[in-house]
Amino acid sequence: MRNLFVAALAVLLLGACTPSPKPIPVPAPPSYSLELEAYRSWVTAQADDLLGKVQTFAAAVEAGDRAKAKALYADSRVPYERIEPIAESLGDLDPRIDAREADSKPDEWSGFHKIEKALWTNADLKPMAPVAKGLVDDVKLLRARIEAAQITAPLLATGAVELLNEVSTSKITGEEELFSHTDLWDFQANVDGAAKIWELFAEGVKKKDAALAAAVDQNLATLNSLLARHKTSKGFVSYTDLKPTEVKELSAAVDALAEPLSKLGPLVQAE
Repeated sequence: MRNLFVAALAVLLLGACTPSPKPIPVPAPPSYSLELEAYRSWVTAQADDLLGKVQTFAAAVEAGDRAKAKALYADSRVPYERIEPIAESLGDLDPRIDAREADSKPDEWSGFHKIEKALWTNADLKPMAPVAKGLVDDVKLLRARIEAAQITAPLLATGAVELLNEVSTSKITGEEELFSHTDLWDFQANVDGAAKIWELFAEGVKKKDAALAAAVDQNLATLNSLLARHKTSKGFVSYTDLKPTEVKELSAAVDALAEPLSKLGPLVQAE
């Protein structure tokens, strides 16, 4: 009996000396995780819109309906220009979809701008049928790759500035849409894409640097206001209709927005 009592006492003492298990720490969610998922959803919706518009555009090209294809061309490109930072991160799809003639070898050139040239130079559209089909296939692949694309806060912070650089290096000069002169559609779409990225980070940046956030908001509003002056019931005026002073004004507004946005990266990476 005494031995049983001693054994029971030993068990109790051992239990009292054994530390209770510590709770397993739950890792904090990655910075901006909710914002990045929201952006992925937005990009996916843009890609869906792009695919539908490109399929309609391609069908007009394949049917040889020049007037309809020309009417659809500019708008079919808008979703692509909004999500270009993601498209450019997905391998060789961006050159296949959006390369300009000057940036491509003749036997490798494909995509939007090859069709654009044929449409506005009144070239035979029959050779464009396989190009249009290839464009649809590439957009389908783009849509599929977005599902697994790595989207990070630093990537988007850089992407917002790159979208404005696209404007300042090709859209504002009229080089992007060399034949259709629909550059302002692309211009606005790039600005929309940069604005969407800024929307993700705006609240966080305001807490860290209110003056920087105010500068972005003000310059973005100014740029959109300037673009609105050139809108029409069908979209935008032709680039060739812009006066040199208007081009200069738009260029200055792009630079004014790009300057504070270029400071977004360090703030996001410090998160």
